[in-house]
Amino acid sequence: MPDAEIMQSTAAKFGYPDTLIAETPSWLVLLRPQQVTLGAVVLLCREPVEAFGAVSAGALAGLNPLVGHLEKVLSDFAGYEKINYLMLMMVDPAVHFHVIPRYEASRTHGGLTFTDAGWPGPPALDRAVKLDDETRQALTRELRERWDACVKSPSLSGT
Repeated sequence: MPDAEIMQSTAAKFGYPDTLIAETPSWLVLLRPQQVTLGAVVLLCREPVEAFGAVSAGALAGLNPLVGHLEKVLSDFAGYEKINYLMLMMVDPAVHFHVIPRYEASRTHGGLTFTDAGWPGPPALDRAVKLDDETRQALTRELRERWDACVKSPSLSGT
């Protein structure tokens, strides 16, 4: 499968375009349909590459402000204590990170309880909350609105 198709296949696996929270010319921020913790997202490179070292200098430069906005949004939303960036790329070879907010105490949102089953160790990827369509749409919409507000914030205009 050509590299561009691998990226598109990975995006589709994570629900794109329905799970789209934010995008830049080089990156997509997608809600992770299986919430390992509340606010778990996927940060997917739009370039047709399968190795982090193959990501262009421009895309890497764009990662810095993107991560700054993402951490602000997720901190305000989930009140995480730590944040993990996992680049596993075994099942889905396109360059992407699973971004997992980490916290000791459970979080409740939309009538669901989200527990960080792996705290304080590695995230328990097999213990995720699978969202139904309505909950996934609502959570995506809320994070997208928070993203838009964060990007417009004068305090973050330099990022």
